[in-house]
Amino acid sequence: MTDGQIPKSVLARGALLLRVCAEADVALSLAELALRTGLPKPTAHRLVGELVRLGLVERTAEGGYRIGLGLFVLGQSAPTVRELRDAALPYLGDLHEATHENVHLAVPDGTDTLFLEKVTGHRATPIVSRTGGRLPAHCTATGKVFLAEDPSPPRRTLPRLTPRTLVLPGQLARDLALTRARGYGVNLEEAEVGVSAVAAPIYARDHGPRPIAAISVTGGTRRLDVDRVGARVCAAARALTRKLSA
Repeated sequence: MTDGQIPKSVLARGALLLRVCAEADVALSLAELALRTGLPKPTAHRLVGELVRLGLVERTAEGGYRIGLGLFVLGQSAPTVRELRDAALPYLGDLHEATHENVHLAVPDGTDTLFLEKVTGHRATPIVSRTGGRLPAHCTATGKVFLAEDPSPPRRTLPRLTPRTLVLPGQLARDLALTRARGYGVNLEEAEVGVSAVAAPIYARDHGPRPIAAISVTGGTRRLDVDRVGARVCAAARALTRKLSA
C-alpha cells in the first residue's frame, strides 16, 4: 500500500488509514489495517481509535473497522464533487434508461480512475465497481479516456486483472491512440471477466485541454454494442461538457 514508505506525520498516517478503509469492501481488523498500511500495530490502534472518536471511522460489532458516516458527509460537502455530480446525474439517468446497464461518473486519481457516482438497476449486469471505489486506469474505459490525454502515459509493465488486461506499454499506447482517434475509450473484459465498458470524456471551461471527468456505460460483453453505446455516451458527454462550460 505504501510502497515501503510509511508517512511520518500523524495527519498523513491518519489519511493513509482512511484510504485503506475506503478501498476495502469489508470491515478490516486491526491486524489487517496494520498490514495494509505498514504502520506498527500500536500506532494503527491509537490512530484508528481517534478516527472512530471523530466519526470518520466506525467499529463494527465484530471488532472490524470501516469508513464512518462522518467521512461520507464530508466528502459529499466538497463543492467540486457536489457540483459535478449534481450536473451529471440527469445524463447518467438518461443513459441508464436507454441502456439498462451500469452508468458511471469517474474522475482521474493518480494512476487510478475514481468512481464518483454509479447508477444501476435490477436489469443491469452485476459488476464489482461501487461509488467511491477505484480501479487501475489502464484497464478501465474511463481510465483510458484520462490516459489518452496524458502527455506521459505509463511506460512500465502494468498489473494484470484479467487475461485480457493490456499490461505492456506498447499495447496500451496503441489502444490509447485508438481512444483519441474515435473519441471514446473501450474496456473489453480488461478489469472483470465477461464485463466490458465504453467511456467518453467530459471537459470544462477554464480547466485546460484535458478532461476533468468521464461518463461510462458498463455491462455484459455479449449484450453491450460498443458502437451504439459509444455514440450514446459521447452524446451525453458532449451535452454535459456544454452545461459545465456555459
